[in-house]
Amino acid sequence: MARPRTRDYEALRRDLLDAAGRILAEAGPQALSTRRIAGEVGTSTTAVYNLFGGKSGLLRAMFLEGFARLTEQFATVPRDGDPEADLMELGHAYRASALANPDLYELMFGHPVPDFRPDEAALAQIQGTFDTLVRAVARCVDSGRFAPVDPLGIAVHLNALVHGLASLELYGRLGDRDQADRHWRLALEAALRGHRGASAAD
Repeated sequence: MARPRTRDYEALRRDLLDAAGRILAEAGPQALSTRRIAGEVGTSTTAVYNLFGGKSGLLRAMFLEGFARLTEQFATVPRDGDPEADLMELGHAYRASALANPDLYELMFGHPVPDFRPDEAALAQIQGTFDTLVRAVARCVDSGRFAPVDPLGIAVHLNALVHGLASLELYGRLGDRDQADRHWRLALEAALRGHRGASAAD
């Protein structure tokens, strides 16, 4: 199979990534073969090699694609409104990305494929998503909404919180959608309230 035409490239690439994610989630890493992935999309294994260089390249692309979609979701959040409200919206954006891409989420943050580990270049490429969170926290600190502490520490705490909530929701542990909405709202509100400065808490 020849390299896809320019107008087909992104669609085929995305279809292959999504198919690989579904297979990984539904059948496990042992089922993740280039033949099966190609068959899911109705193309040949040559397309997988042309686009990704093989299975290892495909896994790396899946990892990066998950974070690319998270970055796109973060880009919808305002960065010039109320700092605390904008930070809250980042939490909701994280949730939205996880729910929209559940098959990529596990590869982004876990180790479902034992022999896959993102290389240093890939890790450097995804750093921007966490940096977005740090900058949002820094706005809250700089504005006096949060206590005057290192934004990095708060960002780590909030990142752990939303990751835990998203993981529980994807596993069906937060109840139905209304119950999950409530858990997210209460958890985020409590977390942000706990980091407020004295003046903001008054």
